[in-house]
Amino acid sequence: MYNRILYFLVLLISSCSSVDESAQTKNIFRYNESSGIHSFDPAFAKDQSRIWFCNQVYNSLVQLDDTLQVQASIAKRWSVSNNSLIYNFVLRDDVQFHKPLNRSLTIEDVVYSLNRLKSEETASPGAWVLSSMQSLVALNDSTLQIRLKEPNPAFLGLLSMQYCSILPEEAETKAGFFEAPIGTGPFHFQYHKENVKLVLRKNEHYFETDNGIRLPFLDAVAVSFIPDKQTAFLEFIKGKFDFLSGIDASYKDELLSLDGLLQPDYEGKLNFSKQDYLNTEYLGILMDDNQTNNALKQVKVRQALNLAFDRDLMMQYLRNNIGTPAHSGFIPKGLSGFQKAIGYSYKPLKAKILLAEAGFPNAEGIPSIDLNTTSSYVDLCEYIQHAWQELGLTVHVNVNPPSTHRQQVSKSQLSIFRGSWIADYADAENYLSLFYSKNHSPNGPNYTHFTHLEFDNLYEKALKIPKLKNRVALYEQMDSIVINQAAIIPLYYDNVMRFTHKNVRGLGSNPMNLLDLKRVVLEKVN
Repeated sequence: MYNRILYFLVLLISSCSSVDESAQTKNIFRYNESSGIHSFDPAFAKDQSRIWFCNQVYNSLVQLDDTLQVQASIAKRWSVSNNSLIYNFVLRDDVQFHKPLNRSLTIEDVVYSLNRLKSEETASPGAWVLSSMQSLVALNDSTLQIRLKEPNPAFLGLLSMQYCSILPEEAETKAGFFEAPIGTGPFHFQYHKENVKLVLRKNEHYFETDNGIRLPFLDAVAVSFIPDKQTAFLEFIKGKFDFLSGIDASYKDELLSLDGLLQPDYEGKLNFSKQDYLNTEYLGILMDDNQTNNALKQVKVRQALNLAFDRDLMMQYLRNNIGTPAHSGFIPKGLSGFQKAIGYSYKPLKAKILLAEAGFPNAEGIPSIDLNTTSSYVDLCEYIQHAWQELGLTVHVNVNPPSTHRQQVSKSQLSIFRGSWIADYADAENYLSLFYSKNHSPNGPNYTHFTHLEFDNLYEKALKIPKLKNRVALYEQMDSIVINQAAIIPLYYDNVMRFTHKNVRGLGSNPMNLLDLKRVVLEKVN
């Protein structure tokens, strides 16, 4: 009887017709991923859709909780030497790989996975995570030792990233492994039809528990791939999806008031949570000889651009107050090193004075400014365009496909570009690394090619200080340098926003917007 039901389920899914998972079980969590999932290989988990997938299917040595504190995962405990160079991890002995492998995880799997991530042959965009690692060795069957070249205060947090997911050694030789990947996570891979549906099933042998009850509580996770966000929103409202993350311009006014509150029509139907997100939205300004607009090489011109638009008004009317206007530095709210009001507020008269002091009274003589963005942020950039034109500037907004925009930003080919930086790990160093001169793109994330000797000295000094509380003052100094030099134009600090139906319980939220479904329960609807 079971085989007939399983056959019927597979037949329904593969037929691409509308699948009603609730006919098979009442405990399937459903959500939409509009951007698709283009790889199941954790070595390439560089965007949210892949990170969310990997967080369900794989485990790393350690993991972050909802307060971004490092917790045990495959490693049940660890120790760090006094000089902060040697990390010893003791592994659990009850971790199993998913079927059809069905074997226990070994220390050789961990060594293989981390070496694979670092290998040039893999060409992972996350290889930098282990750039400070000097050696990796199994001391015995259960103890892994990692030695660093130099102290790295963020190293444990880096190991929690999905790039560092642990794979079986067989992944290297098994053809098509990442078409049906095998991990140790709370859910195992069941089915995937590109651009249509992904199904994950409960891992009955998962090692984590909650109050003695084995996780996860869900029976399955079903991910759809509807590219149109308005259509996906309507499906969510109809109950076809259990969860909606973030908000799109196409439906923001339907869901939220101008004050960023849930509209009254939905108060009794939906749960809504909002918190600070470790994501800074900004405009980057190219700072080296590749900058074709000579006026932008002057700090007073860059400062004037920062002063010339009203961030508060922008957030109210274009974002329904979703997020915090960026009157501070590049370090976002929620991280140690964030400073209130060290940045720019709306002062158009002062902006005009600065332009005159730079030799451009009434903006005369400043070449046309090209502001580069993607379609998702056109409204913000056109708002800024209008404000800058009030100064007398000529501004063009160039809208590029996302892939083209990312490529041009990574090659530092754009005079001014719209960018965002979402924390890879919960340390402000992650944000400040974008301005360290040795990280100039394409070899690192310094897309503006910012170079400042004092900044570099402070950055290198901070890397040698193990305790966070002793690094904060240096972080604040570095952030102030970036803002005073106006290498960027901070726009806003984003919010994590999550909408669920009333029957969803146990879905937490965190400042990195990680999706953790281990403890989610779908209650019966009367």
